[in-house]
Amino acid sequence: MLKSHIHSEDILTASKEQYRVLVADDEKTSRIMLVHYIKKMGYEPVEAVDGEECIDILTREPVDIILLDIHMPRKDGFDVMTWLNEHDYKIPVIMVTASHDIPKTVKCIKMGAYEYLTKPLDTERLQIVVRNALSESALHGRVQQLKKELKTKELFHNIIGKSHAIRKTMEQAMQVMDTELNVLILGESGTGKELFAQAIHEGSTRKNGPFVSVNCAAISHELAESLLFGHIKGSFTGANNDHAGFFEQAHHGTLFLDEIGDMNADIQAKVLRAIQEKKIRRVGEKKERSVDFRVISATNMNFDEAIRSNSFREDLYYRLEEFPLFIPPLRQRAEDIPLLARYFLEQFCSTNNLKTPAISEEALNELTSYSWPGNVRELKNAIQRTAISNRNRQEITAILHAGSHRQSKELGKAPESPLQTEPAVTSSQDGIIPLDEIERNAITEAYRICEGNPTKTARLLGIGRATLYRKLKKFGLN
Repeated sequence: MLKSHIHSEDILTASKEQYRVLVADDEKTSRIMLVHYIKKMGYEPVEAVDGEECIDILTREPVDIILLDIHMPRKDGFDVMTWLNEHDYKIPVIMVTASHDIPKTVKCIKMGAYEYLTKPLDTERLQIVVRNALSESALHGRVQQLKKELKTKELFHNIIGKSHAIRKTMEQAMQVMDTELNVLILGESGTGKELFAQAIHEGSTRKNGPFVSVNCAAISHELAESLLFGHIKGSFTGANNDHAGFFEQAHHGTLFLDEIGDMNADIQAKVLRAIQEKKIRRVGEKKERSVDFRVISATNMNFDEAIRSNSFREDLYYRLEEFPLFIPPLRQRAEDIPLLARYFLEQFCSTNNLKTPAISEEALNELTSYSWPGNVRELKNAIQRTAISNRNRQEITAILHAGSHRQSKELGKAPESPLQTEPAVTSSQDGIIPLDEIERNAITEAYRICEGNPTKTARLLGIGRATLYRKLKKFGLN
């Protein structure tokens, strides 16, 4: 029964937001009356005749609050509370019973119930409790959302972008980071796979452990076993000391195997065994060592083709791909390009004590219309080269994009050969300037900034030293 102390006018002025209230009560009269007043409060009622139906509804439908009778057939209120706790439901529960039982009251509160009401229910008290529970639940949800947003911002501070594609990837990374699943990061070269690997590590329970990054493509076949698993003194010529391999160095942390597709076929079986058994054996050592690590790997290769050609073990692939994470190429997140361009420009100019120029709309349009086969890494290099060649300008109106070996008069169209036979041109405020001249000026300015150091100059320009020397000879800058 319901004991009414509330006027209908007061009920009708309650919140009209359509919260869904699940009423679970085996007594039909009581349930009907509860549903009636829930409607008058402005909420949407959902009915369950016992605890089992209550759980069934929760698995199928969204619910904001539960009015839960304690004594019900099949499953009682305590069974439902146990189920909610086991499945980590954060729904406020108001327990309802006909008895005044202090031990049951204490038990309800310990199990996480928001409030405990006895029949006959006072409708005024019911309205206040329901309204307060919903208000606190909404506040808690907002706080949790803000915490999630703050954590996302902290973990992905090095990843610039607001596009749907990159936000979806961040959300997927957030889902897996606090698990122990091995993650396989897939994406083209230059998309930022290692940045995502670092973010996953920082958001995991292993964040206080080491993050060991290994470029598998850079490991020679002869040294692979020693570098990965370590060796003991005297195990081979030159082994003057005991050495812990990358797997051991990642103990209690994360092992990031970059370019995993380039791992030598002979070493793949040993890597598979180490991942499966969490044990390794140093070269020259008989005993095995237990290691505790999580593997995050990355590649830009097509695994289907590699597995068909027997260049990559299928069983290792499935062990690595417990959770696949795809990083979208830059051309699929074009709306992020202006953000990235301005970020790289400000960062570069600040580091090199240069005045930061503006980027014209024309230049931004050029950036977003280009396909960027080298992705974020290529964009960063292009912005740095452009910044050098425009150091005395107030505004950048043309982008020296895609590096000297990718320059093309038509945006997005790759040249037929690595080096163009005829110099392409680009527009600027001062008219038509040959790209060869822009490139020559960029190299000259980079050399000046780096005080004639060829290694630093090549690094600043984002090219190899051999390429730099060819350009110096081409432009007569020796």
